[in-house]
Amino acid sequence: MTDRQESGAAEKGRTNQQQRGVHTVEKIGGTSMSRARELLDTILIGKRKGDALYNRVFVVSAFGGITDKLLEHKKSGEPGVYALFSHADNEHGWMEALSAVSRAMHTINEDMFDEAADRHAADDFVRERIEGARGCLIDLQRLCSYGHFQLGEHMQTIRELLSALGEAHSANNLALLLRRSGVNARFIDLTGWRDETQPSLNERIQQAFDEIDLSRELPIVTGYSQCREGLMREFDRGYSEVTFATIAALTGAREAIIHKEFHLSSADPRLVGPENVRKIGRTNYDVADQLSNMGMEAIHPKAAKKLRQAGVPLRVANAFEPEDPGTLIDAEPADGAGVEMVTGLPVTSLELFEQDMVGVKGYDAAILESLTRHRVRIVSKSSNANSIVHHLEATLKSVRRVERDLAERYPAARITARRAGMVSVIGRDLTGLGVMLEGLKALDASGVEPLASQETGRGVDVQFLVRSEDLEKAVKALHRAFIEEGEETLKEAA
Repeated sequence: MTDRQESGAAEKGRTNQQQRGVHTVEKIGGTSMSRARELLDTILIGKRKGDALYNRVFVVSAFGGITDKLLEHKKSGEPGVYALFSHADNEHGWMEALSAVSRAMHTINEDMFDEAADRHAADDFVRERIEGARGCLIDLQRLCSYGHFQLGEHMQTIRELLSALGEAHSANNLALLLRRSGVNARFIDLTGWRDETQPSLNERIQQAFDEIDLSRELPIVTGYSQCREGLMREFDRGYSEVTFATIAALTGAREAIIHKEFHLSSADPRLVGPENVRKIGRTNYDVADQLSNMGMEAIHPKAAKKLRQAGVPLRVANAFEPEDPGTLIDAEPADGAGVEMVTGLPVTSLELFEQDMVGVKGYDAAILESLTRHRVRIVSKSSNANSIVHHLEATLKSVRRVERDLAERYPAARITARRAGMVSVIGRDLTGLGVMLEGLKALDASGVEPLASQETGRGVDVQFLVRSEDLEKAVKALHRAFIEEGEETLKEAA
């Protein structure tokens, strides 16, 4: 979507918000969806009755683990149906993997539904979608056995087809469960199943919502939306948040809400201890972008952009603590300076050193071209007269490819890569707090020797590079200094 189109969509969102502005658009992630029956007693129904059940839209992800089985495991890389199909010499590997997905979905259905009629309806739905997808893959494999058709040209479409199976399953199941509980829930399928048209994302959403009465229907919407733009081409597995944000913007939602299993906190409670973290409570989209850069997404940056342009605030809430308002994210600046979060990320520091670099242009552009071509994400960078360092979130294999490219282009350069840890201290306004100095003191006191530190001057984050084995220790030390011991120390130091 072009900037002009996004601006137009945002303007329409603002107009709708002025006209309606009473409903919320809410997203439930895969891990929370796996506890769907518990959600009936919290965010889905809870103490609500009558009209209070409506004027809400729920966008759902696939049940936990299903997308990993359909594509590939997000963390380990273990191949799913998609990965097996893309490298298959025969049908057996991917077909068995697809059957395993079917069995996993049927197991979810069995656990989710007490009523046989609901369970049979859910099983029939799974059977139709799985066997339909199986038929598509078999036909495509047969077609591509002829030299005129190349399988690689269709793999992105296959990835989208398979991913859509998970979201359709979870949305259909949740609608069934809610209807059994007396709620007028409506399954909204944006996956384009057996749809011969190719609408844009905005068009597909607008068509789906044209006939919905939010005052008396509760839409349960697939997180995946098939559209002309191809969501997975740009966002891969972040597509559900883009769908969620687009619905909120186009329908003029009063508020967009993401339900997680935890609060947006000052650090990872598993690392610094749940007794030491604090709920953030209020922040802005600038901080949300910094969190995304550090691999700790409150929301995908492109989804945040849609909400920000449409003037829709975002709330991150705990799905299992419905009375707690969670954390509100909007476009407002902070009332005063303060640290809000400390987070860390393992990185690979790629350094290109060449004595003749000083005063010569082109090195940075060449490095960026190679990083872009190999789809390597840059977390941060720094440079001096004869060296450029990029701190990357990437696999070792991808970094080695970049190294080979640069070695061929600059044979006299010394190129090194080493594992490290990047720790970021983040807040809406860090000005006047001396975060750099106090952070270095805290690291020194804890026995961590920083490799580098930097800030951009915008006053929203300060980054500390440490040895990879010191990453967790550094996060704990900085969180203790800036959060647990309070900001009074910072103000006194300033």
